[in-house]
Amino acid sequence: METTENQIAAQSPAGVAALEAIDVRKSLPLGRERIDILNGVNLRINHGEFVAIVGPSGSGKSTLLGIIAGLDSPTSGRVLLDGIDITRMGESQLASVRNNKIGMVYQAFNLIPTLTAQENVEIPLYVGKHPGKPSDRAQELLRMVGLGHRLRNRPTQLSGGEQQRVAVARALATQPAIVIMDEPTGNLDQRNSENVLQMIRDLRAATGTTFIIATHDPNVAAAADRSIRIIDGLVAPEEPRPEEPQTLA
Repeated sequence: METTENQIAAQSPAGVAALEAIDVRKSLPLGRERIDILNGVNLRINHGEFVAIVGPSGSGKSTLLGIIAGLDSPTSGRVLLDGIDITRMGESQLASVRNNKIGMVYQAFNLIPTLTAQENVEIPLYVGKHPGKPSDRAQELLRMVGLGHRLRNRPTQLSGGEQQRVAVARALATQPAIVIMDEPTGNLDQRNSENVLQMIRDLRAATGTTFIIATHDPNVAAAADRSIRIIDGLVAPEEPRPEEPQTLA
């Protein structure tokens, strides 16, 4: 059955995972052979979770992130986003999914230098159909990330941490099911990294958004609800978190 624009834009169905990967495999040609990057990844991420995807370079982490975001397609397997199978969609449908269901935050921020912070956040709202005025939504989100006083500043007038906050606000503009962040603290110092992590916690609490973060930063992994480790193109068994020490009454 063909997925319609209204189904893509609809709110999350009850009891359906925010994201589910089922036996996802990815291989690429290398001369006369093929190189296997993902070897049957299975994972489920529920709505409202803050999940870190970790793994060494070459593990397949970035490839998985691209497939989850609808920027790449698997060789086989399925990716369900809010219960919708995105792996068999054409580009126009995928573009609608990315606009309605996915917010992306890149390590390099990818802000448009000639636009103000507010204008950068407004951009996704001019694609597709979204309720309300883009300017009102952008101002609301910039206030939520602590930049209500920076609405008219351009990226070159903002610090690295402030640019990251604008990028996060932009990712949240369309009220997506999930926000995917690629190494969000990679270009930040320790203080700004801690600020970004606290912002993610606060936004998750305020909006219920699912955050999926690819990272090498152990502090980010420790702050997440759980970590999914990718090794040699497979999901490693999850290690239980150490229990909090109990104090005697």
